[in-house]
Amino acid sequence: MDIVPGILKGDKRSIARLITLIENQADEARDLLKQLYKFTGNAITLGITGPPGAGKSSIVNFLAKKFRENNKKVGVIAIDPTSPFSGGALLGDRIRMQDLTLDDGIYIRSMGSRGALGGLSRASYDAVKVLDAAGMDYIIIETVGVGQSEVDIIKLADIVALVLIPGMGDEVQAIKAGVMEIADIFVVNKSDMDGADRLITEIQMNLDLNQDKNKVKPPILKTVGTTGEGIADLYKTIIDVQKQLQDSGMLTNKRKTRINQELQELIREIHLKQIISSFETQIRIFTEKALNKEIDLYSAAVYILENAKL
Repeated sequence: MDIVPGILKGDKRSIARLITLIENQADEARDLLKQLYKFTGNAITLGITGPPGAGKSSIVNFLAKKFRENNKKVGVIAIDPTSPFSGGALLGDRIRMQDLTLDDGIYIRSMGSRGALGGLSRASYDAVKVLDAAGMDYIIIETVGVGQSEVDIIKLADIVALVLIPGMGDEVQAIKAGVMEIADIFVVNKSDMDGADRLITEIQMNLDLNQDKNKVKPPILKTVGTTGEGIADLYKTIIDVQKQLQDSGMLTNKRKTRINQELQELIREIHLKQIISSFETQIRIFTEKALNKEIDLYSAAVYILENAKL
């Protein structure tokens, strides 16, 4: 089956082939994505982020099942080198998540993060488009939960759920303000542990201090990822938030902002490649000069950019 028609029919093998081409930066991937682009924009993207050990994979597992119970097709992208898909999680999590792959209405893919800071890779942006074109109703993106990926998730997700666990206490104060601001829903997982109510109070206090007073306060929910307790409420809240975003026009605004940001990033990425390719010889020469302390790196970079055809 040809890749594009296969993807439009929801064929898992075709989806996997294109995402692999994307990850390998194959030339043909760009043309295939171009053909698929007009079929995107229908899926709701849901970002699940939070610190390592918060139980994100368990929540994703139960949430995906809940979407399927409601006849929704689900794509899952795990951007986490320690996720069950790459073998880094507990065996129980890995087995539970792999059970989902037997369902024709679910597609799961593990993808690497970019660099040590865990920022989202270009491939993850394009993988979301592939799953969208394949007819997924919801695409769940689980991030590594450290560094840049927590903030980057807003560039991919319509709705962001931040998962926290008891025992963090004052650590909530240390969470990047940007992450607190982008969360549409707060999830206190492992809520059967001591300190769950205290954590909820910490979150509420943090929001009172830092959130825009004109914004609606995000809901704070309790879950137990090991048993699925609270997942039904989380599912209902996601649907409610989705409706609010759609009715208020905020969903369209979010997507417009994301498209603008991605376009700017692509321009920078393409332009940088063009400059480096055009000035390969000069870069080698200036590398030697910098090594011999004949020029500093900043001056070398300025020279190259000033002579580039901008």
